[in-house]
Amino acid sequence: QVQLVESGGGLVQTGGSLRLSCAASGISVSTNTMAWYRQAPEKQRELVAALSSVRMTNYADAVKGRFTISRDNAKNTMYLEMNNLKPEDTAVYYCNANVPRLSGRTEAYWGQGTQVTVSS
Repeated sequence: QVQLVESGGGLVQTGGSLRLSCAASGISVSTNTMAWYRQAPEKQRELVAALSSVRMTNYADAVKGRFTISRDNAKNTMYLEMNNLKPEDTAVYYCNANVPRLSGRTEAYWGQGTQVTVSS
């Protein structure tokens, strides 16, 4: 059974920092493409950052230079380091894993989300 559990969200002032964690079980963060998404009120869920098994990264333009995605293979945990936070970063942040199956399909798994609120 695959489980993704996020933590680290909270309330922070503009310019502050937070580090989100996504602890995975049932899959390996090192052999699958992992990602962070976010969803603000009344907006669609959007990709924030992605990390492939070979450590290639992809960031949304809005967070480039401020956010860093990483993983700790030993802890089977993915992270999102967020610096210089802005009010527009306020959203629920979700951990995502895309796992290829032998059938050829790719299954997507999601965490429950963690709230990040940036006050102005």
